[in-house]
Amino acid sequence: MVTYSDSGVDIDLEEKTVSQLTSKLKETLKWQDIITESGHFAALVRLGNKAIAMSTDGVGSKILVAKLMGKYDTVGIDCIAMVVNDILCVGAEPVALVDYLAVEKPDPLIATQIGEGLVEGANLSKIAIIGGETASLPGIVNDFDLAGTGMGLVDADKIITGEKIEPGDLLIGIESSGIHSNGLSLARKVLFEKAGLNVDDPLPGFEDKKVGSELLTPTAIYVEPVVELFNSSIELHGMAHITGGGFTNLKRLKEGVGYEINYLPDPQPIFKSIYSFDVPLEEMYRVFNMGIGFVIVLNEKYVDQAIEIIQNHMPAHIIGKVTENKDGKVKINTFEGTELEM
Repeated sequence: MVTYSDSGVDIDLEEKTVSQLTSKLKETLKWQDIITESGHFAALVRLGNKAIAMSTDGVGSKILVAKLMGKYDTVGIDCIAMVVNDILCVGAEPVALVDYLAVEKPDPLIATQIGEGLVEGANLSKIAIIGGETASLPGIVNDFDLAGTGMGLVDADKIITGEKIEPGDLLIGIESSGIHSNGLSLARKVLFEKAGLNVDDPLPGFEDKKVGSELLTPTAIYVEPVVELFNSSIELHGMAHITGGGFTNLKRLKEGVGYEINYLPDPQPIFKSIYSFDVPLEEMYRVFNMGIGFVIVLNEKYVDQAIEIIQNHMPAHIIGKVTENKDGKVKINTFEGTELEM
Protein backbone atom coordinates (compact mmCIF):
# COMPACT_ATOMS: atom_id res chain seq x y z
CA MET A 1 0.00 0.00 0.00
CA VAL A 2 1.35 3.44 -0.96
CA THR A 3 0.01 6.70 0.48
CA TYR A 4 0.73 10.39 0.04
CA SER A 5 2.60 10.51 3.34
CA ASP A 6 4.89 7.73 2.07
CA SER A 7 5.95 10.11 -0.70
CA GLY A 8 6.92 12.75 1.85
CA VAL A 9 3.71 14.81 1.82
CA ASP A 10 1.63 14.73 5.01
CA ILE A 11 -1.70 16.45 4.28
CA ASP A 12 -2.73 16.56 7.94
CA LEU A 13 0.57 18.13 8.97
CA GLU A 14 0.26 20.64 6.12
CA GLU A 15 -3.19 21.65 7.36
CA LYS A 16 -1.89 22.17 10.89
CA THR A 17 1.06 24.17 9.58
CA VAL A 18 -1.15 26.41 7.45
CA SER A 19 -3.51 26.90 10.39
CA GLN A 20 -0.65 28.03 12.62
CA LEU A 21 0.62 30.45 9.99
CA THR A 22 -2.76 31.97 9.14
CA SER A 23 -3.70 32.35 12.79
CA LYS A 24 -0.77 34.75 13.14
CA LEU A 25 -1.68 36.69 10.01
CA LYS A 26 -5.36 37.28 10.77
CA GLU A 27 -4.66 40.38 12.83
CA THR A 28 -3.48 42.15 9.68
CA LEU A 29 -6.95 41.93 8.12
CA LYS A 30 -8.13 44.88 10.22
CA TRP A 31 -6.26 47.32 7.97
CA GLN A 32 -8.47 46.79 4.92
CA ASP A 33 -12.04 45.81 4.06
CA ILE A 34 -11.49 42.07 3.57
CA ILE A 35 -14.47 40.09 2.31
CA THR A 36 -13.11 36.53 2.38
CA GLU A 37 -10.30 35.10 4.42
CA SER A 38 -7.85 32.25 3.92
CA GLY A 39 -10.37 29.40 3.87
CA HIS A 40 -11.66 30.34 0.44
CA PHE A 41 -9.97 29.77 -2.90
CA ALA A 42 -9.15 33.46 -3.33
CA ALA A 43 -9.19 36.40 -0.93
CA LEU A 44 -11.16 39.56 -1.70
CA VAL A 45 -10.46 43.18 -0.85
CA ARG A 46 -13.33 45.64 -1.26
CA LEU A 47 -12.59 48.85 -3.17
CA GLY A 48 -15.83 50.83 -3.39
CA ASN A 49 -18.33 48.97 -5.57
CA LYS A 50 -15.62 46.60 -6.84
CA ALA A 51 -13.48 43.95 -5.21
CA ILE A 52 -10.02 42.67 -6.06
CA ALA A 53 -9.55 38.90 -5.81
CA MET A 54 -6.06 37.54 -5.23
CA SER A 55 -4.58 34.06 -5.25
CA THR A 56 -1.09 32.58 -5.32
CA ASP A 57 0.13 29.10 -6.20
CA GLY A 58 2.96 27.17 -7.77
CA VAL A 59 3.66 24.18 -9.98
CA GLY A 60 4.99 21.89 -7.25
CA SER A 61 6.95 18.74 -7.95
CA LYS A 62 5.61 18.53 -11.51
CA ILE A 63 8.80 20.48 -12.19
CA LEU A 64 10.78 17.30 -11.47
CA VAL A 65 8.89 15.47 -14.21
CA ALA A 66 9.68 18.34 -16.59
CA LYS A 67 13.35 17.97 -15.68
CA LEU A 68 13.30 14.21 -16.38
CA MET A 69 11.79 14.89 -19.80
CA GLY A 70 13.95 17.93 -20.57
CA LYS A 71 10.70 19.69 -21.46
CA TYR A 72 9.79 22.92 -19.70
CA ASP A 73 7.30 24.56 -22.08
CA THR A 74 4.15 23.39 -20.26
CA VAL A 75 4.82 24.12 -16.58
CA GLY A 76 4.06 27.79 -17.17
CA ILE A 77 0.54 26.78 -18.22
CA ASP A 78 0.19 24.90 -14.93
CA CYS A 79 1.33 27.95 -12.99
CA ILE A 80 -1.27 30.18 -14.64
CA ALA A 81 -4.01 27.57 -14.36
CA MET A 82 -3.58 26.94 -10.64
CA VAL A 83 -3.94 30.66 -9.93
CA VAL A 84 -6.71 31.72 -12.33
CA ASN A 85 -8.91 28.72 -11.53
CA ASP A 86 -8.85 29.71 -7.86
CA ILE A 87 -9.72 33.33 -8.68
CA LEU A 88 -12.80 32.20 -10.62
CA CYS A 89 -14.22 30.52 -7.51
CA VAL A 90 -15.26 33.84 -5.93
CA GLY A 91 -16.94 35.12 -9.08
CA ALA A 92 -13.99 37.22 -10.23
CA GLU A 93 -12.62 37.42 -13.76
CA PRO A 94 -8.80 37.03 -13.76
CA VAL A 95 -7.02 40.05 -15.23
CA ALA A 96 -3.32 39.98 -14.36
CA LEU A 97 -0.50 37.95 -12.82
CA VAL A 98 3.06 38.34 -11.61
CA ASP A 99 5.39 35.34 -11.64
CA TYR A 100 8.23 34.29 -9.35
CA LEU A 101 11.02 32.09 -10.70
CA ALA A 102 13.61 30.94 -8.17
CA VAL A 103 16.60 29.12 -9.67
CA GLU A 104 19.67 27.32 -8.47
CA LYS A 105 21.55 28.64 -11.49
CA PRO A 106 20.22 30.81 -14.34
CA ASP A 107 19.61 28.93 -17.56
CA PRO A 108 18.39 31.05 -20.50
CA LEU A 109 17.23 28.03 -22.52
CA ILE A 110 15.04 26.69 -19.71
CA ALA A 111 13.78 30.21 -18.98
CA THR A 112 12.75 30.57 -22.62
CA GLN A 113 10.64 27.41 -22.45
CA ILE A 114 9.08 28.44 -19.12
CA GLY A 115 8.20 31.78 -20.67
CA GLU A 116 6.52 30.05 -23.61
CA GLY A 117 4.27 28.16 -21.22
CA LEU A 118 3.42 31.29 -19.24
CA VAL A 119 2.42 33.07 -22.44
CA GLU A 120 0.27 30.15 -23.55
CA GLY A 121 -1.45 30.04 -20.15
CA ALA A 122 -1.99 33.80 -20.20
CA ASN A 123 -3.49 33.64 -23.70
CA LEU A 124 -5.87 30.86 -22.67
CA SER A 125 -6.88 32.91 -19.63
CA LYS A 126 -6.92 36.28 -21.38
CA ILE A 127 -4.77 37.84 -18.66
CA ALA A 128 -1.71 40.08 -18.69
CA ILE A 129 1.57 39.06 -17.05
CA ILE A 130 2.53 42.47 -15.75
CA GLY A 131 5.79 41.72 -13.95
CA GLY A 132 7.59 39.28 -11.73
CA GLU A 133 10.82 38.35 -10.03
CA THR A 134 13.68 35.99 -10.82
CA ALA A 135 16.01 35.02 -7.97
CA SER A 136 19.21 32.96 -8.03
CA LEU A 137 19.25 30.96 -4.78
CA PRO A 138 22.03 28.34 -4.78
CA GLY A 139 21.97 26.36 -1.56
CA ILE A 140 18.26 27.02 -1.09
CA VAL A 141 16.71 25.93 -4.39
CA ASN A 142 17.57 22.83 -6.39
CA ASP A 143 16.91 23.30 -10.11
CA PHE A 144 14.06 25.87 -9.96
CA ASP A 145 10.67 26.68 -8.50
CA LEU A 146 7.89 28.53 -10.30
CA ALA A 147 4.94 30.33 -8.72
CA GLY A 148 2.52 33.09 -9.57
CA THR A 149 0.22 35.57 -7.87
CA GLY A 150 -2.89 36.59 -9.76
CA MET A 151 -5.49 39.30 -9.51
CA GLY A 152 -9.12 39.33 -10.60
CA LEU A 153 -11.98 41.83 -10.51
CA VAL A 154 -15.61 41.41 -9.54
CA ASP A 155 -18.51 43.75 -8.78
CA ALA A 156 -19.01 43.75 -5.02
CA ASP A 157 -22.64 42.70 -5.40
CA LYS A 158 -21.69 39.71 -7.59
CA ILE A 159 -19.17 38.07 -5.28
CA ILE A 160 -19.73 34.34 -4.82
CA THR A 161 -18.82 33.13 -1.32
CA GLY A 162 -20.94 29.98 -1.07
CA GLU A 163 -23.38 31.48 1.43
CA LYS A 164 -26.33 30.89 -0.96
CA ILE A 165 -25.65 27.16 -1.24
CA GLU A 166 -28.57 25.10 0.07
CA PRO A 167 -29.61 21.43 0.12
CA GLY A 168 -31.06 20.42 -3.22
CA ASP A 169 -28.62 22.47 -5.28
CA LEU A 170 -26.96 20.47 -8.02
CA LEU A 171 -23.27 20.03 -8.81
CA ILE A 172 -21.86 20.42 -12.30
CA GLY A 173 -18.40 18.94 -12.76
CA ILE A 174 -16.12 20.15 -15.57
CA GLU A 175 -13.64 17.53 -16.69
CA SER A 176 -9.95 17.81 -15.93
CA SER A 177 -7.21 17.28 -18.50
CA GLY A 178 -5.55 14.69 -16.28
CA ILE A 179 -3.47 14.83 -13.12
CA HIS A 180 -3.13 18.65 -13.25
CA SER A 181 -0.54 20.01 -10.81
CA ASN A 182 -1.44 18.15 -7.61
CA GLY A 183 -0.36 14.84 -6.14
CA LEU A 184 2.77 14.54 -8.28
CA SER A 185 4.82 13.45 -5.26
CA LEU A 186 2.56 10.41 -4.84
CA ALA A 187 2.48 9.74 -8.59
CA ARG A 188 6.27 9.87 -8.82
CA LYS A 189 6.62 7.64 -5.75
CA VAL A 190 4.38 5.02 -7.33
CA LEU A 191 5.49 5.11 -10.95
CA PHE A 192 9.19 5.94 -10.67
CA GLU A 193 10.20 4.41 -7.33
CA LYS A 194 7.81 1.50 -6.75
CA ALA A 195 7.24 0.52 -10.39
CA GLY A 196 10.75 1.50 -11.51
CA LEU A 197 9.50 3.20 -14.65
CA ASN A 198 11.06 5.96 -16.75
CA VAL A 199 9.28 8.85 -18.43
CA ASP A 200 9.59 7.16 -21.84
CA ASP A 201 8.04 3.88 -20.66
CA PRO A 202 4.45 2.91 -21.54
CA LEU A 203 1.93 3.73 -18.82
CA PRO A 204 1.07 0.44 -17.07
CA GLY A 205 -2.27 -0.80 -18.32
CA PHE A 206 -2.27 1.66 -21.22
CA GLU A 207 0.49 0.73 -23.65
CA ASP A 208 -0.36 3.53 -26.10
CA LYS A 209 0.48 6.22 -23.54
CA LYS A 210 3.82 7.32 -22.09
CA VAL A 211 4.39 7.86 -18.37
CA GLY A 212 6.06 11.26 -18.73
CA SER A 213 3.56 12.68 -21.20
CA GLU A 214 0.62 11.71 -19.00
CA LEU A 215 2.21 13.27 -15.92
CA LEU A 216 3.16 16.46 -17.74
CA THR A 217 -0.24 17.11 -19.39
CA PRO A 218 -1.00 20.78 -18.55
CA THR A 219 -3.68 21.71 -16.04
CA ALA A 220 -6.99 22.66 -17.63
CA ILE A 221 -7.86 26.36 -17.56
CA TYR A 222 -11.56 27.02 -16.91
CA VAL A 223 -11.67 30.77 -17.54
CA GLU A 224 -13.59 30.83 -20.84
CA PRO A 225 -16.62 28.75 -19.85
CA VAL A 226 -16.86 30.10 -16.31
CA VAL A 227 -16.58 33.76 -17.32
CA GLU A 228 -19.30 33.10 -19.89
CA LEU A 229 -21.44 31.83 -17.01
CA PHE A 230 -20.68 35.05 -15.10
CA ASN A 231 -21.98 37.06 -18.05
CA SER A 232 -25.19 35.03 -18.37
CA SER A 233 -28.42 35.21 -16.38
CA ILE A 234 -27.44 32.11 -14.37
CA GLU A 235 -27.18 32.49 -10.60
CA LEU A 236 -24.15 30.60 -9.32
CA HIS A 237 -24.17 29.60 -5.66
CA GLY A 238 -20.62 28.28 -5.34
CA MET A 239 -17.54 27.05 -7.19
CA ALA A 240 -14.66 24.79 -6.23
CA HIS A 241 -11.32 24.19 -7.91
CA ILE A 242 -10.55 20.50 -7.35
CA THR A 243 -6.87 20.54 -6.47
CA GLY A 244 -4.87 19.00 -3.61
CA GLY A 245 -7.36 17.39 -1.26
CA GLY A 246 -9.51 16.16 -4.12
CA PHE A 247 -13.25 16.44 -3.55
CA THR A 248 -12.79 17.56 0.07
CA ASN A 249 -12.30 21.00 -1.54
CA LEU A 250 -16.10 21.20 -1.62
CA LYS A 251 -16.07 21.52 2.17
CA ARG A 252 -14.47 24.96 1.79
CA LEU A 253 -17.63 26.40 0.24
CA LYS A 254 -20.06 26.40 3.15
CA GLU A 255 -20.35 24.84 6.59
CA GLY A 256 -23.40 22.85 7.64
CA VAL A 257 -24.16 21.11 4.34
CA GLY A 258 -22.91 17.93 2.72
CA TYR A 259 -22.25 16.81 -0.83
CA GLU A 260 -23.28 13.64 -2.60
CA ILE A 261 -21.41 12.77 -5.78
CA ASN A 262 -23.29 9.98 -7.51
CA TYR A 263 -21.81 10.24 -11.00
CA LEU A 264 -18.29 10.83 -12.23
CA PRO A 265 -16.91 10.24 -15.73
CA ASP A 266 -14.44 7.42 -16.11
CA PRO A 267 -11.13 8.74 -14.72
CA GLN A 268 -8.22 9.23 -17.09
CA PRO A 269 -5.70 6.39 -17.56
CA ILE A 270 -3.09 8.06 -15.33
CA PHE A 271 -5.36 7.66 -12.29
CA LYS A 272 -6.24 4.03 -13.02
CA SER A 273 -2.57 3.21 -13.52
CA ILE A 274 -1.52 4.79 -10.21
CA TYR A 275 -4.40 3.04 -8.43
CA SER A 276 -3.25 -0.33 -9.78
CA PHE A 277 -0.10 -0.07 -7.64
CA ASP A 278 -1.95 -0.60 -4.35
CA VAL A 279 -2.86 3.00 -3.59
CA PRO A 280 -5.98 3.02 -1.37
CA LEU A 281 -9.11 4.20 -3.17
CA GLU A 282 -9.84 6.84 -0.53
CA GLU A 283 -6.30 8.16 -0.97
CA MET A 284 -6.90 8.50 -4.71
CA TYR A 285 -10.00 10.66 -4.18
CA ARG A 286 -8.37 12.61 -1.37
CA VAL A 287 -5.23 13.48 -3.37
CA PHE A 288 -6.24 13.66 -7.05
CA ASN A 289 -9.04 15.28 -9.05
CA MET A 290 -10.02 11.88 -10.52
CA GLY A 291 -11.25 13.41 -13.75
CA ILE A 292 -13.13 16.49 -12.51
CA GLY A 293 -11.15 19.71 -12.15
CA PHE A 294 -13.84 22.27 -11.36
CA VAL A 295 -17.27 22.06 -9.69
CA ILE A 296 -20.13 24.54 -9.93
CA VAL A 297 -23.02 24.62 -7.44
CA LEU A 298 -26.33 26.06 -8.61
CA ASN A 299 -30.09 25.73 -8.45
CA GLU A 300 -31.58 22.96 -10.57
CA LYS A 301 -33.47 25.44 -12.77
CA TYR A 302 -30.19 26.77 -14.23
CA VAL A 303 -28.47 23.44 -14.85
CA ASP A 304 -29.43 22.82 -18.49
CA GLN A 305 -28.45 26.36 -19.51
CA ALA A 306 -25.15 26.11 -17.65
CA ILE A 307 -24.28 22.71 -19.14
CA GLU A 308 -24.95 24.03 -22.64
CA ILE A 309 -22.61 27.00 -22.11
CA ILE A 310 -19.81 24.93 -20.60
CA GLN A 311 -19.97 22.19 -23.20
CA ASN A 312 -19.26 24.71 -25.93
CA HIS A 313 -15.77 24.75 -24.42
CA MET A 314 -15.16 21.45 -22.61
CA PRO A 315 -17.01 18.37 -21.29
CA ALA A 316 -19.22 18.81 -18.23
CA HIS A 317 -21.67 16.63 -16.30
CA ILE A 318 -24.20 16.77 -13.51
CA ILE A 319 -22.25 14.88 -10.86
CA GLY A 320 -24.33 15.20 -7.70
CA LYS A 321 -26.15 17.42 -5.25
CA VAL A 322 -25.94 19.33 -1.99
CA THR A 323 -27.38 17.45 1.00
CA GLU A 324 -28.53 18.27 4.52
CA ASN A 325 -25.55 16.50 6.09
CA LYS A 326 -24.67 18.90 8.92
CA ASP A 327 -21.26 17.26 9.35
CA GLY A 328 -20.22 18.51 5.91
CA LYS A 329 -19.33 15.05 4.62
CA VAL A 330 -18.65 14.37 0.96
CA LYS A 331 -20.04 11.05 -0.27
CA ILE A 332 -18.64 9.70 -3.54
CA ASN A 333 -19.64 6.78 -5.73
CA THR A 334 -16.24 5.72 -7.04
CA PHE A 335 -15.29 4.26 -10.41
CA GLU A 336 -14.90 0.93 -8.59
CA GLY A 337 -18.61 0.99 -7.73
CA THR A 338 -18.02 1.52 -4.00
CA GLU A 339 -19.00 4.49 -1.85
CA LEU A 340 -16.57 6.70 0.03
CA GLU A 341 -17.32 9.25 2.73
CA MET A 342 -14.74 11.94 3.41
